[in-house]
Amino acid sequence: MWLGVLLVPWQPWRVRERLEADPGAPEPSLDDVTVLIPARDEADVIGETLAGLGEQAPGARVVVIDDGSSDGTAARARAAGAEVITGSPLPEGWAGKLWALEQGRRTVDTPLILLLDADIRLRPGTLAAMRARLRRERLQLVSLMAELRMHSPWERMLLPAFVFFFRLLYPFGLANDPRRRTAAAAGGCLLLEAAALDRAGGFASLRGAIIDDCSLARRIKAAGGRTWVGLSHAAISLRRYERLSAIRDMVARSAYTQLRYSALLLALCTVLMVAAFWLPLAALAGPAPARSVALVSLAAMATAYLPTLRFYRLPAWWCLALPVIGGCFLAMTWISALRYWRGERSRWKGRVYQRG
Repeated sequence: MWLGVLLVPWQPWRVRERLEADPGAPEPSLDDVTVLIPARDEADVIGETLAGLGEQAPGARVVVIDDGSSDGTAARARAAGAEVITGSPLPEGWAGKLWALEQGRRTVDTPLILLLDADIRLRPGTLAAMRARLRRERLQLVSLMAELRMHSPWERMLLPAFVFFFRLLYPFGLANDPRRRTAAAAGGCLLLEAAALDRAGGFASLRGAIIDDCSLARRIKAAGGRTWVGLSHAAISLRRYERLSAIRDMVARSAYTQLRYSALLLALCTVLMVAAFWLPLAALAGPAPARSVALVSLAAMATAYLPTLRFYRLPAWWCLALPVIGGCFLAMTWISALRYWRGERSRWKGRVYQRG
């Protein structure tokens, strides 16, 4: 399995798809871009997010859609100079983020839209670099996987692996190939053509989606558009995941959705993850041929994970924790399934989305 990961032609373990800002480049006017920021109880980070936008080129219109916040998010956004829309109550069948974006979309009159999470700070020149790639390669969607906060032990242990597993599930090389059906995007920082969004059916076509970013990329590609997703140090997540429970809830929010709410796929996922992460360790206690296979497997596992650790400037010895990390993510996937079987499809920011 691990040799297969290393040898498949699209090599999802490599860090090749990336985009960084050039702060020294002259900043063009961005008056053809509207920034939409859905925000629900983000008072502690919205000011820094808007400050990062202020360091981009002038001209872009910034709209914050206040999605029922109770912590003064709207007031802080206005104080930072953003235009604020007070969101209306969530209609049945809509996910909160998508409903907020739909309300913001109705006010857009520019050809480009930047969808930015309220906890993402952009380094100077990021938006200009994204727009340049979109135009140079004639794309309809460009998105950046934000650099997650990796300060606490739990963040360092689990969040690089979260990005690693995402790239195994959605190989960026395939997602960026217009000839392939694979589609992926990172919804925290996503620039797209307004016309392409309309051709894909708008946010209404996604209204109940839990994994909304990849669903949007899939619809853009299905409508004939071209998409690109990559890693970056230029988009920085301000969200704190200092406790294991915070990472658990973030993963469990969509893990069983990724498996299409299928018990069969959950069982298959369990078998594959146990085989991939724990069988090599068990084989180390076996006869010599089994130990040889185990050592090759563990070496291939570490080789696949090392580029992700290097990209995030983390020590290589975190490779040794991969079996434990894999076990943690498998447990979180089961927690997601158990919540679903209890009637809860997803939960986030105080909202619970029930089955059906």
